[in-house]
Amino acid sequence: MTRREVQGSRFEKPDGQRVLIAGGGTGGHVIPALAIARELRDAHAAEVRFVGTARGLETRLVPEAGFRLDLVRSGQLKNVSLATRMRTALDLPLGVVECVRLLREFRPQVVVGVGGYASGPAMLAAILLRLPTLAFEPNSVPGLANRLVGRWVSAAAVNFEQTQCYFRNARVTGIPVRAEFFAIEPKSAGVPRRLLVFGGSQGARVLNNAMPMIAQRLLEQFADLEIVHQAGARHAESTAKAYVSAGLSEQQLAQRVRVRQYLEQMPSEFAAADLILCRSGASTMAELGASGRASLLVPFALASDDHQRRNAEVFLHAGAARLLTEAELADPKWLLNELATLLADPLALHAMGERARTLARPDAARQIALMIVDLAAKA
Repeated sequence: MTRREVQGSRFEKPDGQRVLIAGGGTGGHVIPALAIARELRDAHAAEVRFVGTARGLETRLVPEAGFRLDLVRSGQLKNVSLATRMRTALDLPLGVVECVRLLREFRPQVVVGVGGYASGPAMLAAILLRLPTLAFEPNSVPGLANRLVGRWVSAAAVNFEQTQCYFRNARVTGIPVRAEFFAIEPKSAGVPRRLLVFGGSQGARVLNNAMPMIAQRLLEQFADLEIVHQAGARHAESTAKAYVSAGLSEQQLAQRVRVRQYLEQMPSEFAAADLILCRSGASTMAELGASGRASLLVPFALASDDHQRRNAEVFLHAGAARLLTEAELADPKWLLNELATLLADPLALHAMGERARTLARPDAARQIALMIVDLAAKA
């Protein structure tokens, strides 16, 4: 696919510095990148453009946020078939050439790589053109794109202390998180207990399969418990049917279990939750810390370099979360025992949430923007 442009209706060209942000694919890449872009635009009058691919969430989220997006060719190299790897290997040089052309046209002072499909070609192009570069790495172990360019970037913003060793001039900044998460108060006593279940915007099949199997026993054990379950657009209907098939009545499903494709107001859902059952992607971990909510984490077993397990272990060792593997989830009694034990002890949940809050970094977007501005000043 040749490079094409997607433009937001509110895109403007303010005077000031020019920054190109490259990468995307999942919300874990795109949402922090947008927070950085807003900070650069609003606090530093920077003109920000994005480069991504046609297969990522950036095609929707970036134009909606009012930023210009260019699309280049790129693909996956890890955890995919040989045919996919070969296509990606062929597309990569073309993607780099497209990014060189884009950089010469836009002339940014700094190129920021946030990981994901388009990050590699754009960062390689910037390094070839000797432009200042900043890598943003939210995971404890960098993804392939950031590992490839780590030794050549001008600076890096990371989320974990141990990640600094992969980059030059790395600084621990944390992950940008919406301010609404930081405004969440500790859960009030005397209100119904609530379990929030989600596996990202697309849902998680293992959670969708496991929760209905234990829901009836969990609801019987806790008469005041409510379950809110984000199952993903393709799986909401089948997940709701699975709850009914497992023994829940239509009345229970209507009153005590809410299954949705997507939860639009996630900060509000976090605020109402006593406990969150979820994956351990970097952005989710940052939101758990910002909101001060206890969690039972189920790392995605096929995540590249097992980074979700490593993310979860940081919270586990801090006493801020519990961890359950996908293998353990295959036996429903493990999930039931973990959830029942946690929900039965509100004081323990509160303590876990407070420990999670100590891992939050509320100033991440500002710090990263200042690093970018500093690089631009030195260019």
